Amino acid sequence: MKNIVIAAGYATRLGELTKNYPKPLLKIGSKSILERMLDDIDAIPDVDEHIIVTNHRFAPVFEEWASLQHYAKPVTIIDDGTSTNETRLGAVGDLLYTMAERHIEDDMLVVAADNLLFFSFRDFVDFAKAKQTSCIMYHEQPSIEKLQRTGVIVIDGNNRVLEMAEKPQEPKTHHAVPPFYIYLKQDFDLIRHALENGCGNDAPGNLAHYLAEHTTMHAWPMTGGRFDIGSLDTYYEACKKYGK
Repeated sequence: MKNIVIAAGYATRLGELTKNYPKPLLKIGSKSILERMLDDIDAIPDVDEHIIVTNHRFAPVFEEWASLQHYAKPVTIIDDGTSTNETRLGAVGDLLYTMAERHIEDDMLVVAADNLLFFSFRDFVDFAKAKQTSCIMYHEQPSIEKLQRTGVIVIDGNNRVLEMAEKPQEPKTHHAVPPFYIYLKQDFDLIRHALENGCGNDAPGNLAHYLAEHTTMHAWPMTGGRFDIGSLDTYYEACKKYGK
């Protein structure tokens, strides 16, 4: 299994802090956001490589960072060739670009690189192995306002995804979907042709939504929380709460 880290955004909401520096490498205490995530994923036996896709502006920073790491699994940096927020490929576009560049034929764990997580991906991987389908995560979100800004799913008693909606104005459930996915190679043909068949390219949830309409997927209930770092305020809050 390949661990694909989507890290090609420009984090414009963090202003000068990320003008010339990638958000995933910002420190929370002694470790960066990305390092905290990779510490967990690197210990999963199924994962044999970390592939980080970023943009042309930040690729040299990631390359320098990678040269100093000592993970058990190799770290590969992919430059998607874009240099501005306006020309970005989007999360789905970057995943497809990476699959083509690396000729990926292994199952993939796909993660967004701007979250602090309080659970292990190991249980998520084991869940997907048991279900033998591509999988997403979900957690209970009581706020309707927050549900309207994320993916929301309907599942059956076996955790099969029956329906997924992106940013619904009238959410059918409180099952919110964070940006972490497992895509099995059995679905790669669907994935490779997703954009040409109408899948949106920007938000990572667009692909999960597309797949949920075309194949069987299951949803794993998160066993812990997460802290989404999307603005200067949330970054400083994370440093204050978790930086010790």
